[in-house]
Amino acid sequence: MSEKNKELAYIFSRIADALELKGESSFRIIAYRKAARVLEDLTEDIEVITKKGKLREIPGVGEGIAKKIEEYLKTGKMKKYEEALSGIPEGLLELLEIQNLGAKTISLAHKELGVKNLDDLKRVIEDGSLAKLFGMGEKKVENIKKGIEIYEQAHERIPIYEALTIVEDVIEYLKNAPGISQISPAGSLRRMKETVGDIDILATGKNGREIIEFFTKYPNVDRVIASGKTKGSIMVKTEKGKKQVDLRIVDEDCYGAALQYFTGSKAHNIRLRSMAKEKGLKISEYGVFRDDKKIAGRTEEEIYKILNLPWIPPEIREDRGEIECALENRLPDLINYTDIKGDLHVHSSYSDGHSTIEEIAEHAKSLGYEYIAICDHSQSVKYAHGLTEDRLKRQIEEIDKLNEKLTGIKILKGIEVDILPDGKLDFPDELLAQLDYVVASIHIGFKKNVTERMLLALENPYVHTLAHPTGRLISKREGYDVDLDKIFEAALKNNKILELNAYYDRLDLNEINLRKAKEMGIKIAIGTDAHHIGGMRMMRFGIGIARRGWLEKKDVLNCLPYSELKKILRK
Repeated sequence: MSEKNKELAYIFSRIADALELKGESSFRIIAYRKAARVLEDLTEDIEVITKKGKLREIPGVGEGIAKKIEEYLKTGKMKKYEEALSGIPEGLLELLEIQNLGAKTISLAHKELGVKNLDDLKRVIEDGSLAKLFGMGEKKVENIKKGIEIYEQAHERIPIYEALTIVEDVIEYLKNAPGISQISPAGSLRRMKETVGDIDILATGKNGREIIEFFTKYPNVDRVIASGKTKGSIMVKTEKGKKQVDLRIVDEDCYGAALQYFTGSKAHNIRLRSMAKEKGLKISEYGVFRDDKKIAGRTEEEIYKILNLPWIPPEIREDRGEIECALENRLPDLINYTDIKGDLHVHSSYSDGHSTIEEIAEHAKSLGYEYIAICDHSQSVKYAHGLTEDRLKRQIEEIDKLNEKLTGIKILKGIEVDILPDGKLDFPDELLAQLDYVVASIHIGFKKNVTERMLLALENPYVHTLAHPTGRLISKREGYDVDLDKIFEAALKNNKILELNAYYDRLDLNEINLRKAKEMGIKIAIGTDAHHIGGMRMMRFGIGIARRGWLEKKDVLNCLPYSELKKILRK
């Protein structure tokens, strides 16, 4: 994503936040949020698009939004942004990210109690004044306290999407550093954890000081924290603030040992050191030693081989049985990033997506996919422009025509049908029967009999998959109160599929639940939940979590070629 894309996405998102706090029209708020999401997903530079005169051709960018983009690109300012934020303390906007805390409550706390930021909010909770506000009470305040806890935990760490975006850009830059030879991310980022604490890079090269000096001149650097012969630290500017990136230079002959050591996890490394000790060896970041003699360290494979182990993929180095499996030659053949044959959850402009079905299909084809499933929202999800029965029928007709017209890609007629508060589905069975792929999900009534509703949906003969089963958002929401054991048992009994939603703030199911599903024999479908073609690149994060959950190609529905997929879905 270009810098201007990032800046404009942030600005439109902030305008929406400000309008929400001011209680303005929901339609205007949705329009700005949609513009922000379009720009986040856009793969082409917005400046290039504007110069070509094609700004208004972007789905989701109307005349008003286009003028504001042009104004910002021309002047570096946006009048609407300044107008929307006037009179609102910066810290107040941040509070919108807290679960169980709505704009009306924030506005009321600001006007009546002088709340301007998170510290003020904590103060009025502690002194009891928030609970005394009209419409509040102890129970609501307790829920807000839980939301604050989730918010603070999430903001201590960096989402995988943000961390990987930063590290890949820095590594691409460092490839031009003088004398550099090998380079890799390390730590929990290399292990593809859903959030990471640090952004670490490991490299080898002839002149460490020159490489570190080159590193400190990275274009997006905010400030240099440290610069030496073998280590450097910089603070990098991003659209979501500043993040620290650390670079360590090691010798060629200990690169493998250092990479293994700094990748972790700590628990995995403790097990390896214990195994080495039993053999009279010592493992460190510098290599494997017998007494004072170094006997391995140039590659990671050497480290594992000396312990009679095959190389273990970074994603499963958590001391959760991987070492035992390696000793018995039973390591899973993890799903690869090239194994996916199609995306099984994409939204089009029929509902709240920004691209036409044909645009989505052509993009899927460019990614090397054999098929794509269009799963727009159903009628009850009005805020997302959910499809009525008539509009779904029109979409079915359009997809049939496109499948006759397009070559090299197949479009699955799908729907993300809502599970209503009474457990019924948002469309009748006779309409669902006309579709290739039905994904059932909950968007309404998060606290109303979620388990029972999901169980009913899993018994429906026309439902194939249960979408984002826990409903969590990593940065702000714990998710539903759901009994996953019952859901897993019902999925197995009814031969249903569970979704791994690859959107980086969902990654739902998580690695622990994925491994449980695998062990039970439940198939997983990976979908990006993309609302713009750029969002389809989130597939890599879904695959990363799938690997952490020990999933193999055989466990994932959309590793199947189209011909086999159709047979499975028809069952």
